[in-house]
Amino acid sequence: MTNPMTPGIAADRLSNEALAQNFADLHVPLEPHEVRVAADRCYFCYDAPCVTACPTDIDIPLFIRQISTDRSEAAAKTILDMNILGGMCARVCPTEVLCEQACVREVSEGKPVEIGRLQRHATDRLMAKNIHPFDRAAATGKKVAVVGAGPAGLSCAHRLALKGIDVTIYDARSKAGGLNEYGIAAYKSTNDFAA
Repeated sequence: MTNPMTPGIAADRLSNEALAQNFADLHVPLEPHEVRVAADRCYFCYDAPCVTACPTDIDIPLFIRQISTDRSEAAAKTILDMNILGGMCARVCPTEVLCEQACVREVSEGKPVEIGRLQRHATDRLMAKNIHPFDRAAATGKKVAVVGAGPAGLSCAHRLALKGIDVTIYDARSKAGGLNEYGIAAYKSTNDFAA
């Protein structure tokens, strides 16, 4: 029986297969051949407009060159040096209106280098190997409390830990992640990636 206050809304209208298809990964990972082709399209611009357009100032030509020379883990480190949440950003950042829109290939040909998908390739490769490319500095004896376990709080805690500062993170919710955990559409961050 349907509720008159919610016309047209009913449970189990879609099969499990249809649900999986409708909420599948928005931008599927690149296949190995696609990675090489996408990376080879980059001009490695000296004054790269894509970097200027990137809110986190990632050295995009450098990480793409690292991918093109089969050093994806080094590319991930380049990304994570500037943005420790680079894996999530590769999935949710509106690259089509930021770095990719500024790409000289977009301006001249109407088809930019797939920067977001290349970033995802690099960070996923590193995570698949369960490698963390950073070392905590020796303890300084200093302690800091970070309020909020969202992207800003987690990034702050990471930087402080790199400097040897003990960090305690406080959050109102039971799971860390903030917007990444609770505010991103399921098709942009599949398989509980934010965790």
